[in-house]
Amino acid sequence: MPRRTPLVALPVLLGAACSSVYYGTMETFGYHKRDLLVERVQEGRADQAKAQQQFQTTYEAFQQLTGQPGGELEATYSRLNREYERCKGAAEAVTKRIASIEKVARDMFAEWQKENEQYQSADLRGKSERLLDQTRQRYDSLIAAMKRAEGKMSPVLGAFGDQVLFLKHNLNAQAIASLQETVAEIGSDVESLIAEMQRSIAEADAFIASMAGAEA
Repeated sequence: MPRRTPLVALPVLLGAACSSVYYGTMETFGYHKRDLLVERVQEGRADQAKAQQQFQTTYEAFQQLTGQPGGELEATYSRLNREYERCKGAAEAVTKRIASIEKVARDMFAEWQKENEQYQSADLRGKSERLLDQTRQRYDSLIAAMKRAEGKMSPVLGAFGDQVLFLKHNLNAQAIASLQETVAEIGSDVESLIAEMQRSIAEADAFIASMAGAEA
């Protein structure tokens, strides 16, 4: 009697099958995992740049809120809430992009390692293994920088969210005045986040350049 695949394993198998089909389809158009990884890093860089700008814009909107007269509080709050929602969307895009980069990288390195075993020439195998190690080191540096920047988004988003929620129920001049101290506290976190994202973007540029150089 044939063995049946456990139902709990089906999602994993289906996921692997979908990945194989996807990679196979892309390769017919000349896109290999290496190309896909570079493309996703480029997209990740763009997502981080957008998030960087959105966090700065949201913080500036929050700063402006502290100086508004009572009659304009509702309109200013609405703007801040919109900017906060955009900030959340930008942060989610960065997180999803990092996950997609990690997926392609894992698959690329696994394939590369496996294909190194096919070399008949020990010299060529050694060169390929050294190149693999170098690429993995550059990738590790990149993904670490991206995750550091990602990690700094959460506390800033949390602070923005707290203030938006507080203002929703306290739209009065006295409540706004009480937030001025909080603006300074958030400001240091925002500056740290912007700087970390800039370092991550620089790491992405370096990784993309190194991959292009390896192809030359």
